[in-house]
Amino acid sequence: MLLASHTGHPLEAGLDEAGRGCLAGPVFAAAVILPADFNPQYLNDSKQLSAKRRAVLRPIICQEAVAWAVAEASPVEIATLNIAQASYLAMHRAVAALAVAPTHLAVDGNRFRPYAGIDHTCLIKGDAHYRHIAAASILAKTFRDERMMELAELYPGYGWEQNAGYPTLSHRAAIRAHGPTEHHRMGFRLL
Repeated sequence: MLLASHTGHPLEAGLDEAGRGCLAGPVFAAAVILPADFNPQYLNDSKQLSAKRRAVLRPIICQEAVAWAVAEASPVEIATLNIAQASYLAMHRAVAALAVAPTHLAVDGNRFRPYAGIDHTCLIKGDAHYRHIAAASILAKTFRDERMMELAELYPGYGWEQNAGYPTLSHRAAIRAHGPTEHHRMGFRLL
């Protein structure tokens, strides 16, 4: 059973990112503030859910959340800042885009760059323990997967519609055969 929040405050936002370990595409982050009684069936860390379950949960989260926002950092920003700092940038953008200001940030993981004026707590495997972080993980993952599907149409041959930019053998083979695109993360070891 996932917990409603870390602090118990009704305006605590859960934060998570998706796409950190990819070779291509932006890193996405989501911030979500949920009502205390929000607890739909199957809500869990996005990595524990099928694509079908994530697709069912996403509109429920978007409709019933007190506030939610999704943001990204580009491959250029990832190359300029490094992946950790770009992930924090995407998270900060998501927090800034919330329609309701959170009073605390519950961040999945063990590190975060503080957001001015809002205290935070880093929670290892927070997406497997807290509803709002699980919801954020679902939004970040589904919005990023959608973007990679769009990019797959523009750049066929890399398998992004299946691998979402992650370092699969077929993705690396496509990079070897066709070279990297502008959406590849040039600071990463592509081959």
